[in-house]
Amino acid sequence: MTELWTLLKYLILGLIQGFTEPIPISSSGHLIIFRELFNIEIKGLSFEILVNFGSLIAVLLIYKNDIIRLIKNGLNFIFKKDEEGKGDFQFIVFLVIATIPTGILGLLFEDYIGEKLSGVAIVGYTLLITGVALWIIRNLRGRKGDGDLTVKDAIIVGLAQSVALIPGISRSGATIVAAMLLGMKQETALRFSFLLYIPVSLGITVLSITDIIGDPDFDTLMIPYLIAFIASIIASFYALKWFINIMAKGNLKYFSFYCFIVGILVILFL
Repeated sequence: MTELWTLLKYLILGLIQGFTEPIPISSSGHLIIFRELFNIEIKGLSFEILVNFGSLIAVLLIYKNDIIRLIKNGLNFIFKKDEEGKGDFQFIVFLVIATIPTGILGLLFEDYIGEKLSGVAIVGYTLLITGVALWIIRNLRGRKGDGDLTVKDAIIVGLAQSVALIPGISRSGATIVAAMLLGMKQETALRFSFLLYIPVSLGITVLSITDIIGDPDFDTLMIPYLIAFIASIIASFYALKWFINIMAKGNLKYFSFYCFIVGILVILFL
């Protein structure tokens, strides 16, 4: 019975992380909340790395056509001097530029964030901040398309993603808020946000392979981890498709309401 409950808890955690990763309500914050509710102590980062990798797979599946186009046109511009691929090449460059702040700030402040800013109470307050940010952009409709982005845009969105290293600050929310405040169209903000997730998540996964291999709990929790990983892929895939539809309809205010409600409940009761 205990083993069944363990499997069920990790299944729920995988579904929670997977569902909340693409939508602007903070997956890291929700993992902290539900780990507190289920009284689960997870040592090390192996679990979070694996379920985030599951979300990465879902993003790759949904944006595979964009990724293939960007790579193909980018290479054509580099090696064949094909001017039609210039815009896609620049888009790739901007994604690289936007990744740099997260990498630098993550290395500098990872330990501090893990020790000082990962409490349940902190998550309650940061969810309120996420809710306010989403409320501010709820009615924005930008004009900048993929070909109108600048180095400044990339740096600002990259810095916004860095802020989301703090649990409770949504990564997708922070980058989309920044992108739309800079005047990007909704579809461009979405595309840039989730394509930006790819190098960051992939980099974290690659750099953490040794941590996963050396995790003392990995052998005993391999099956629960695997279940959570698969659940994360499935939940992220359908959550992202749903979120793309929500963005198209301009219903971001509902995520804002959700963050306000959960943030207040966490502050009051956890």
